[in-house]
Amino acid sequence: MPLETQPDALSDVFEQVNVRAIMTGGFAVQGPWVAGTAVSKPLKFIAVVAGSADVSVDGPGGSEGPVYLSAGDVVLLNHRTSVEVRGGTGDGPVADLIPEASFDSMALSAADLTTDDVLIGGWIQVNPTGQELFKTALPGLVHVRAETPAASRLASLVAQLFREASSGRLGSAFAIRQNGQMMLLELLRAYMEQDEPPVGWLRLLADETLAPALRLMHEQPGETWGLEELARLAGMSRSGFAERFRKVSGTPPLSYLARWRMVLAQRALRDPDVRVGALATDLGYGSESAFSNAFKREVGHSPLNYRRLLSANG
Repeated sequence: MPLETQPDALSDVFEQVNVRAIMTGGFAVQGPWVAGTAVSKPLKFIAVVAGSADVSVDGPGGSEGPVYLSAGDVVLLNHRTSVEVRGGTGDGPVADLIPEASFDSMALSAADLTTDDVLIGGWIQVNPTGQELFKTALPGLVHVRAETPAASRLASLVAQLFREASSGRLGSAFAIRQNGQMMLLELLRAYMEQDEPPVGWLRLLADETLAPALRLMHEQPGETWGLEELARLAGMSRSGFAERFRKVSGTPPLSYLARWRMVLAQRALRDPDVRVGALATDLGYGSESAFSNAFKREVGHSPLNYRRLLSANG
């Protein structure tokens, strides 16, 4: 399922949810080992740089695993509550690896990639809107396998993350953040080419037939789009377009448009200079009150209260 047919919509999503990747841990070890921890962040990633490992997770919907990871594999944990990773061989005692509160990435500089199991991990930071989008768009455990053609760029980014983390070079923290963002992008690309995403916006982004209509909704969210016009853009009948859109995304086209407008609104309200009335007009609402009512239904707060909450939370 090629992603290249709809790059702009995914870029739009990344822009609106403030994607940032942070590397928080890693280790190099020989012999049998185990590492388990609670997961406090909505989106956590684990990548195997060298060796192999088995990962098991728990969370809403039940446990999953163990899933075998080989060198270059990456997993993304989506709203899981705990994770256990095991690896290594031999008859010696199993080393219990305790995650450190303060991770010193330079400890990885002594890793031997020919003999050690080497893993790195971290979390993907997105705003609350992004958390909800990813929560519904992905399964609890996303496993991208290194041997698939789509994962070649992802494997290169994992290797680059390890080199930056273990080198201590000037600017390595910035490089890790930048490579981490690209890693999430390539992980999603590889995942969509490797597996079919659950019904939701991620599957919608990869649907070639619906792409022209989706692109216009993203580019011009303030327009009064009707089903007839959107269907014509997709080269489909009105009923066929509505049925396919709902089947792929799980929501009717105009409901998706309304939800996308609210994503844009939440991002815009972070700017204290944006006036609510002007924002309402830009997003296609006939009045400020109509926009405020729609925003409160979707977000749970009025636009002004939402802005106050953002200010109070820094």
